[in-house]
Amino acid sequence: MFEKVLQAQERLKGFSKITPVVASSTLDEIAKAKVFLKCENYQRMGAFKFRGAFNAMSQLSEEEKLLGVITYSSGNHAQAVALVGKILEIKTTIVMPKNAPQIKLKATAGYGANIIEYNPELQQREEIAKEIQNKNGFVLIPPFDHQEVIAGQGTAALELFQDKKELDYLLVPCGGGGLLSGSAIAAKGMYPNCKVIGIEPEVADDATKSFKTKVLHSVKNPPTIADGTRTTSLGKLTFPLVLEYVDDMVTVTEYSIIEAVKFLFYRLKLVVEPSGALGIAALLSGAVKVNGKIGVIISGGNIDAETMTFILNS
Repeated sequence: MFEKVLQAQERLKGFSKITPVVASSTLDEIAKAKVFLKCENYQRMGAFKFRGAFNAMSQLSEEEKLLGVITYSSGNHAQAVALVGKILEIKTTIVMPKNAPQIKLKATAGYGANIIEYNPELQQREEIAKEIQNKNGFVLIPPFDHQEVIAGQGTAALELFQDKKELDYLLVPCGGGGLLSGSAIAAKGMYPNCKVIGIEPEVADDATKSFKTKVLHSVKNPPTIADGTRTTSLGKLTFPLVLEYVDDMVTVTEYSIIEAVKFLFYRLKLVVEPSGALGIAALLSGAVKVNGKIGVIISGGNIDAETMTFILNS
């Protein structure tokens, strides 16, 4: 799989941004370590998801491109697929929950996608997408459980290692496990001794339970502010990859996620969505206590005004 990450990096050249790595003496002091933030909030469409979507969709045959692509997502993968569709001139259809952040719904529509909204309390997005796919012949590009999507996501960590060389730890947010497994593959391919730790919300701890028990767990519609981690479970591909390449899983409270977003906003002047702040939440709260050189993937910055206002007023 590491070879696939390297290949993905070549495909992404000229299309994705090489995002900045940011450091903070204040954060270093709190964490008692040297911390490097890989800022995917500065990636195209504001999140790492562009990497996986482009890597997967750019490899479709001409016939598949003409058929069009369908996916399901609460927001960032939706925007990524829509933007890549615009770049590569591929028709896109996105199944999105009605309660998805408005900024993500509007951005996805703005890139030209056809949006199908659904009620997550009553319907399963995978079933809706499958029905539409069968009817129209679209190609499914799922948000995380796809080899080329995983490989594309891993290029964010690959860039971080190429920039900062050997790291002792890498902290990565976890929803469906695409970013986490891709990042872990990149980490072990570059520096096998680097410890990779996945971070997820305490109320959405399906991946942590799965990692600890080696049995796949699920959590339906978890009530977390980190909307990018509201996936039901790890996937058929990501679960075994997480077990193979990830060293540990840690959860953080909703309070600590909110405090991390505020810290990044006020102290580092970074606009980061709750899902993107999970690694910082782990460091600030003490959920992860490590030393040495620590890499943190800041996965995205697509937060709407309402959510940011709530957080800053908390």
